[in-house]
Amino acid sequence: MSVSLSARSLRLVPLYTALAALGACASTGGAAPTPQVNALYGQLDQASKSYEKALQQAREGDSQGSQQTLSSALEQLKRASAQCGNSPGCDPQRFFSVYDRLLRLKDGSFSLGDDVEVSGEQVPEGGNAGRTGAASLPQAQRSVTLLHGQQLSELIAMNGPVKAALEMWLTQWRPNLMDAYINYQYLRFQMWPQYQNRDLPEAVLFGILAKESGGKVHAVSRSGASGPLQFMYATGLRFGLSSDGGFDERFDPAQSARANAEYLDEQLKIFNNNLELTLAAYNGGEGRMRRLVGDETSTSFYDPRIYNQLSQETRDYVPAVLAAAWLFLHPDSYNLRFPKVDGAPGNITLTRGASLTELTVCLGSAGGMSDGWFRTLRNLNPRLDPQVTLPSGTRLNVPKLLEKPYTARCTDGPWPILATDLHTAVVPVAPSPSPAAPAPRPSAPAKARSYVVKRGDTLVGIVRKVGCTDVQEVAQLNGIKHEHIRPGQTIKLPACR
Repeated sequence: MSVSLSARSLRLVPLYTALAALGACASTGGAAPTPQVNALYGQLDQASKSYEKALQQAREGDSQGSQQTLSSALEQLKRASAQCGNSPGCDPQRFFSVYDRLLRLKDGSFSLGDDVEVSGEQVPEGGNAGRTGAASLPQAQRSVTLLHGQQLSELIAMNGPVKAALEMWLTQWRPNLMDAYINYQYLRFQMWPQYQNRDLPEAVLFGILAKESGGKVHAVSRSGASGPLQFMYATGLRFGLSSDGGFDERFDPAQSARANAEYLDEQLKIFNNNLELTLAAYNGGEGRMRRLVGDETSTSFYDPRIYNQLSQETRDYVPAVLAAAWLFLHPDSYNLRFPKVDGAPGNITLTRGASLTELTVCLGSAGGMSDGWFRTLRNLNPRLDPQVTLPSGTRLNVPKLLEKPYTARCTDGPWPILATDLHTAVVPVAPSPSPAAPAPRPSAPAKARSYVVKRGDTLVGIVRKVGCTDVQEVAQLNGIKHEHIRPGQTIKLPACR
């Protein structure tokens, strides 16, 4: 049945703002709630039930009734939460808990991206006509969040580590999150079908991508993990990521996503669909996780017997991936707005020779891409060296929205000329300094012989008798200062070579 429900109507940002304001309010502890507080809790329960009813109405196709029920429920929630802050004994945590529960209710039910109308057949502006693969599917299917039949939201515990990771993504890591989202939208048509084939949620793919590489296809870690999903060499080989004509397939986004989906599918079966343990295995090694967990696959990742034995990197990695996945599903509920990206795939055929760097210059900020197109062109053409000039007739993968700008800007006129002039600029190369001549190896000391000083001998005279040394060498060999010697003194003289 087709369902039409405006994403705006399901936003809980006003509610979240009111709830956030309650964070500073302290609960009074174990004191019995007052009648006034109990009344607020009653309104909270009623609003929650009304919200559930609105979702059910939407599923049944009653859009108008759903809108009315939802508006009433949200108003009731906002009023009750605001009054809680001014009511002694009212526990704001109960309101946060309801908020979390409502997010989980809508997870998997609707597409809740900003300003996206959800309909079984309707397509948003810049739609999917003529597209293939994942790009041809309705935008609403971005909200598919089942993991092997389980709701993803039920597998993400909103605990301290995940909340701390949410704060990091929303603050210090926010630029990385945005870059990852933009990069992913252009790679989505290659990567998401691999997850869909394995009944894995797109949000998990995005969470891993955001944490591992930020969507940079050619990323390489200090440990040698490579590609958008950071496979180690041996693990990549195990899942079919080998070398194809000298190209490392770990850098291929489609192949990397396929291997990642196969790996997660394998480990989910081993860990009884425990997503946290599976992610820990992906980061810290499946062998280590199997030894730690044993047969107790229902154990929590945060169980001290497991958690305390893991590296700090793995302890941070799992909640970071889950937090990024949660934000992918619910950006509006955390005052986050992902940019609208038309990731429809396209291609161009070069009418004149050019490198990817030259194309980046002549395309400029076409399509509103203020950071330029270098990263996207590299991601979509991972086998190419971006500095090498490609001959006319070469076919390149590009976002469809660049097909017209390429014709307008890069086939003729001043921009390709400028791009080529910059690309062929010659940078003087200073000659490398000549390597310093190696210091002569010190000669092995000659075997010493003895001489007994006679009356009237001088050090200079003794040296002359030897004939193959000098005064300084004999003085240093015997610790003689100022050439002072005495009769009867035994001195050592170097043997002649």
